[in-house]
Amino acid sequence: MILQKPVRTGEPYRVQECAMVQARKVRKELAAAAILCAAAFPVAAQAPGLAMLDALAKGSWEFRLRHGEAPAAVCVRSGRELIQIRHRQPGCSQYVVDDQPNSVTVQYTCRGDGYGRTTIRREDSRLVQIRSQGMQGGMPFTLEGEARQTGSC
Repeated sequence: MILQKPVRTGEPYRVQECAMVQARKVRKELAAAAILCAAAFPVAAQAPGLAMLDALAKGSWEFRLRHGEAPAAVCVRSGRELIQIRHRQPGCSQYVVDDQPNSVTVQYTCRGDGYGRTTIRREDSRLVQIRSQGMQGGMPFTLEGEARQTGSC
């Protein structure tokens, strides 16, 4: 141990012990902060209702890209099918970033196949604007276009 004379008293003072006490305090503060963050996470991760998607017309929708690719058909039962245009497999985790009366933004991860972030803006119950970007199969993608209800599934 390194001993050092104190400034005000005549007793020896242990510098290393003082540093160890301070390190313990910092670790306790970090642990407390981690517990608070972990306790808050489940509340933040709960998905809002996505009421805007529930209000969309049910049936067959056609998604037309702005970049001239062939249109894609999507059967809409709940509106949530429009979130994962590139990742159609079930079991992807979703996190609602923004849920407004006329637009939603959802970030999702499909384990082993990539992730995406989609914003859907409602023009009316039969027409929406969709923007999505992310990674699929190790390749980046960007989609921008509109989806319109065309009939029944």
